[in-house]
Amino acid sequence: MLATAAALIAGESRSHPLRALVAVLAIAAGVAMGYAVQLINGAALTELASTVNSLTGDADLTIRGPRNGFDESLYPRIARLPDVVAASPVVEVDARVAGHDDALKLLGVDVFHAGRVTPDLVGRVGSSNGNASENPDGNRLDLLSPDTVFLSPAALAWSGLKIGDTLTVQVGLRQVALRIAGTLPASGTSVRVGVMDIGAAQWRLERLGSLQRIDIKLKAGVNAARFAQQIATQLPAGVAAVSPNDNAHRTSQLSRAYRANLNVLALVALFTGAFLVFTIQALGALRRRTQFALLRALGVTRRGVVGLIVAEGAVQGIIGALIGVALGYAVAAAVLHFAGGDLGGGYFEGVHPQVHVDAAAACLFVALGIGAAVLGSVSPALEAARAQPAQALKAGDEETSLRKLHRSRALIGALVAIGVGIAAARLPAVDGLPLFGYASVALLLIGGVMTMPYIARTVFDALPRTQRALPQLALAQLAHAPGRAAIGLAGIVASFSLMVAMAIMVSSFRIAVDDWLQLLLPAPLYLRAAPAGDSGFLSAADQAAIAATPGIERAEFLRATQISLDTRLPPVALIARPIDPRNPAARLPLTGTPLVPRDGTARPAWVSEAMADLYRLHIGDRITLPVGGRAATFTVAGIWRDYARQFGAVVIDEADYRKLADDTRASDAALWPASGVSAAQTIERIRARVAGGDRLTFSEPGEIRAASLKIFDRSFAVTYLLEAVAVLIGLFGIGASFGAQALSRTREFGVLRHIGVTRGQIAALLLIEGALVALVGVASGLVLGTGIAAVLVFVVNPQSFHWTMSLHMPWALVLTLAAAVILAAALTALWSARSALSVDAVRAVRDDW
Repeated sequence: MLATAAALIAGESRSHPLRALVAVLAIAAGVAMGYAVQLINGAALTELASTVNSLTGDADLTIRGPRNGFDESLYPRIARLPDVVAASPVVEVDARVAGHDDALKLLGVDVFHAGRVTPDLVGRVGSSNGNASENPDGNRLDLLSPDTVFLSPAALAWSGLKIGDTLTVQVGLRQVALRIAGTLPASGTSVRVGVMDIGAAQWRLERLGSLQRIDIKLKAGVNAARFAQQIATQLPAGVAAVSPNDNAHRTSQLSRAYRANLNVLALVALFTGAFLVFTIQALGALRRRTQFALLRALGVTRRGVVGLIVAEGAVQGIIGALIGVALGYAVAAAVLHFAGGDLGGGYFEGVHPQVHVDAAAACLFVALGIGAAVLGSVSPALEAARAQPAQALKAGDEETSLRKLHRSRALIGALVAIGVGIAAARLPAVDGLPLFGYASVALLLIGGVMTMPYIARTVFDALPRTQRALPQLALAQLAHAPGRAAIGLAGIVASFSLMVAMAIMVSSFRIAVDDWLQLLLPAPLYLRAAPAGDSGFLSAADQAAIAATPGIERAEFLRATQISLDTRLPPVALIARPIDPRNPAARLPLTGTPLVPRDGTARPAWVSEAMADLYRLHIGDRITLPVGGRAATFTVAGIWRDYARQFGAVVIDEADYRKLADDTRASDAALWPASGVSAAQTIERIRARVAGGDRLTFSEPGEIRAASLKIFDRSFAVTYLLEAVAVLIGLFGIGASFGAQALSRTREFGVLRHIGVTRGQIAALLLIEGALVALVGVASGLVLGTGIAAVLVFVVNPQSFHWTMSLHMPWALVLTLAAAVILAAALTALWSARSALSVDAVRAVRDDW
């Protein structure tokens, strides 16, 4: 029996290799994209974890403060605690390096204490030719020199420098030259870091009196979690003790939603492939109906027929899944080699990990591929097994088997699926992931596809009749055999609805970002102290000089830093800028009516949507923010849209910040030139007036919007790729389904040839039918895709990234996709006529004799 089944499966594949190949490639594409995304994300996360471990060394706990740091007087108090074996103070600055747009992390450490806690951060003195091993002793005093730095191998490769060269970094608006005295033993190919003496770092990088973290090694037997709770009351506001696991968790949280959405999008291609397999198998079962009836008459049981068809789908799934795993590994290796582990989202920027085989993930995606193929084969197999052999042996029985698709039970099931999908969309996220949103999309898609038999019957019955022969024949065929058309519609609707949903979501997001930037950038000109990092800043003197520059009517300065409100989550951006509490909408894109604070009440703060969602904040609530090492109470006076910071941002008035933090530095400025003064003139005057002005970065609103949208498109590059794969699978599926339909109607075409219809007329007939079916499928897919897009825009996106937007329909793109689908359906229907009409007309109807 196994040999017979294998022969039947092989024979069908040899007879119709193209359809078998399309099914295999559909499964392979879905598996490949999913496995590639998994490998890339896994490699990037592993490398980031290695980086974190390398930088924290043997520390049991790290006391970490805000980006501006905390008072260094905390260090001796912590170091003297009886449970502490060693404590290593660290200054941490992301410094802009001359000639590079990216920043380099510079750490200031005390080598005597770092050697006991974080030995990988103690430099190795090297020789001038760049070989540290040739001069192991070297000048050990370089470790304490105020003008030396030790770079990790990754930092040396990134900078293009070697030992003995000068590394020039920007501090404020001036440049600081540091001699590269050696390397670091820091492991990991992505540990791009430089280390200096802590005193030199505080002095040269202008961080006197402050630290960013303290690495702690505890005595044996001391519970780190309990110790962290005990010292919590001794720490300033905004400073917390976190474990290495906490650091790794916070790092993974940055990209968690992005990775989850990419994995789901990859599975969309696999889901579309399952529908494609269903379409091919269903139409194949109709075409081979008499063959299965003959097998039943020869003694094959119903279970045997079901097993044969399911086994055929499983074989295609196995082949496709194995090809997909191999292809996914190749894609992941290529992406990591040429583009790094970033995947466009900006979360893994600068990380260049190596791909490694993930056996567990490979087995999972192989199982998913096989499962998708088997799932697409079960329904056609059950239907073929239910057919009565005597009736199925007669010609013209194909549509009889499809009448069950029109049963009210199936319609009720479709409506139930749609109703449950709508209800699921209203449920909250699970552990920060929109699991019910994903379930809603799947249920809406399944329910929408299940309604296709009723839509086909209703639409084709309602189409007006004509006196012209070919259109009349096409309409009669569709009206009296809607079941076969419904199968073809399933593939079209499944693929086109997902195309439309993805197009609407991406377009809505892009338009929302563009509108947001226009509201957020009211000034004609903007400047930044440094394009990256936090070592560049504008001093009070620089700000005064810029504001007093001739031709500048008004200048507003902004200070941006980071604070931690929850050790389990990434930090929140704290932005200080001039804000009129009575009219905050002049500077912020608010989502609703703001609260105007009364005199004597708490200071106002305006939080982003992400922060309001993550920390359960509402207008009027009180919130405590660590500013300048003190806990300050603010009133939430408004909520604003922010598409740049996924984990929240809070804006406070510049005067409140300077009073609390005693910090007069600024990082950005918005400039309003006087009437008649051009942007170019303003830039030239500022560069001439301000010391170090040549290091300032100027941008006009249009340039900022263009650069931001370019970053947006880059972050959605993988989404575009996954959507393109789904489109290709859908178009292949349309071709395969219409080809199978044409072959299953060979006898019908033979009868038409007998009564005088020419080959060209039958081809035109198929062309009309294909275009009509595709038109109905496109219209249905447009409605279903818009519903799915609404779930993506209003449910999945807010629950994943904590920001909202409006829905926008990209009509030009949607109409282009619709035209492509209709054209593909018509052309493949026409192409399939060649195969169907190649059989002699007499032979085609011999089964009716």
